[in-house]
Amino acid sequence: MTLPFIPTSPLAGLPLVRPGVRSKRQSSYDVTGGNKDFKTVPAGETQVMADIDGAGCIKHMWITTRCYDPQYLRKLVLEMYWDDSSEPSVCAPLGDFFGVGHATGAHWWSLPMNTTFGDRRGPKGPFSPAMNSYWPMPFERGARVQIVNEADEPIQNLFYYIDYELYADGLPANMGRFHATWNRENPTTAIPTVQPYANPAPWDLGGENITGEDNYVALDIEGEGHYVGCILNIDNFNASNQEYTWPGEGDDMIFIDGETWPPSLHGTGTEDYFGCSWGFPAGQHSTPYHGISLGADVQEHFGKWSLYRFHIEDPVHFSKSIRVTFEHGHANDQSNDYSSVAYWYALKPTAAKTLPSVKDRLVRRWPEHGLWDR
Repeated sequence: MTLPFIPTSPLAGLPLVRPGVRSKRQSSYDVTGGNKDFKTVPAGETQVMADIDGAGCIKHMWITTRCYDPQYLRKLVLEMYWDDSSEPSVCAPLGDFFGVGHATGAHWWSLPMNTTFGDRRGPKGPFSPAMNSYWPMPFERGARVQIVNEADEPIQNLFYYIDYELYADGLPANMGRFHATWNRENPTTAIPTVQPYANPAPWDLGGENITGEDNYVALDIEGEGHYVGCILNIDNFNASNQEYTWPGEGDDMIFIDGETWPPSLHGTGTEDYFGCSWGFPAGQHSTPYHGISLGADVQEHFGKWSLYRFHIEDPVHFSKSIRVTFEHGHANDQSNDYSSVAYWYALKPTAAKTLPSVKDRLVRRWPEHGLWDR
């Protein structure tokens, strides 16, 4: 069959004309021809942004909102369904999915996603950032993309584009379906360690972890596919009660196909996995595949951080299962608020993890108008 996709880099494939491919969009435009190019979503209701029949692939999404409910970026839920599945394969708070946790916005960019964000507008709090996704999201029989308003206030304005292609010849059998799931552990359970002496060097902190059993878990699923990255949010609120205030000594450990420790992929520290070194000396910054979308700006790394790492050039393949984990501090010696969104492709659409209640998604110290004590 003629492949309806480009198996090379996007720029290299641009000159290739592909028969049987049709470009389409579903958006919030005013069908009367006026300028009311948005939807209003009452509290407790769902807005379907795209409902597509046939085989194709979502190529781009742009979303922005206005809602006056505090922490609405944690209360609005983004869901995506593939191929008539009754359960969403993507289920995450809207803000977290687009790379910034802690119910706030920030300006950042990467190859598959970005948000643009500036000063607040209006007297009642922040507008949402403008959020873009370029993750390819294939489907064989159809797709549905929607936002569930679990806030106490309506979404006053929901603007969106869902840009996609339809394929006359269907999809190849090995085309994976896009997935994303949110998780949180608040607080993580600290495993006490015996410090060898006061103010130890980072490589001599006492304690050891030779199982990975107590690590923070960003993804734990069965099936066949490849993991393509995550957003990790850390609120280092307990730093003053920890022997070592820096959370970045926690190693990343990715267990493939049910293996035991040591895993196939064992890292050397949280800041290393997210492409940094010696702490986060650059603070908030963006690169195509890794960076810090939200950075605390106080000494000793107190406060709220959002980190991203996308495995675009180096997807992590699994045949039966995958478990993506991070130590919370060296040998899990720290107790803080960890949350995450993990992204992967699987051969079959599977259900993302069910979100906890709104109350269990909220963040600490989030006064009105988007300001907080980090």
